[in-house]
Amino acid sequence: MEPAAALRIEVANGSAVSALLRLPPESRALYVLAHGAGAGMTHPFMGAVADGLAVRGIATLRYQFPFMEQGSRRPDPPRVAHAAVRAAVAAARRMVDLPLFIGGKSFGGRMSSQAQAEARLDGVAGLVFFGFPLHPPKQPASERADHLAQVACPMLFLQGTRDELAELALVTAVVGRLGARAALVTIDDADHAFHVRAKSGRRDPEVLAGMLDASARWMTEIAAGPRSGVAGVDGSR
Repeated sequence: MEPAAALRIEVANGSAVSALLRLPPESRALYVLAHGAGAGMTHPFMGAVADGLAVRGIATLRYQFPFMEQGSRRPDPPRVAHAAVRAAVAAARRMVDLPLFIGGKSFGGRMSSQAQAEARLDGVAGLVFFGFPLHPPKQPASERADHLAQVACPMLFLQGTRDELAELALVTAVVGRLGARAALVTIDDADHAFHVRAKSGRRDPEVLAGMLDASARWMTEIAAGPRSGVAGVDGSR
């Protein structure tokens, strides 16, 4: 597999962030993939998602948020994060003529959807969330999802049933309120990092492969036109 191309994306006021573009031959879509609050775009999970989607015909553009680029542990405030999302999407549109999807892992997915809700990003066909962070640990609530009502494009939620940042009943209710715009894939026994326990009878690579199959299939269907839904990794919708 060809290595990802290293890029720089101009954000604002002369600042720039690092990015990695993986563009497999005959790509069907491009996913602008944002990292979480605790690790950057080169984290093994991010790399595995990019590599796995490439095998499935989906290109990816990973990028750093400014705080991670600067080596800080404190996530950017929303206005700064949103600017990075917008810059990455604009760069993706300039570089690649493919159906465009945005989202990412945890914080990255939420910042992407907030940016889309605040002012629609041109050309975005849908959002894909790898673990939407609905609330802090042991503080179940759903206010962090309120902005999703302002997102008009289709959304795919990949959520572990043991995710301490997203109580399953609350996520299910959020997706239900969004109606036909949203699809939910539940990953049995997975936590927020999509780790599963040995007693589940599965291993993490198997879980990730199922999520990548589901997300690549969903993006392909959305890019092709009206969708009929996507089955979850464990058979749910």
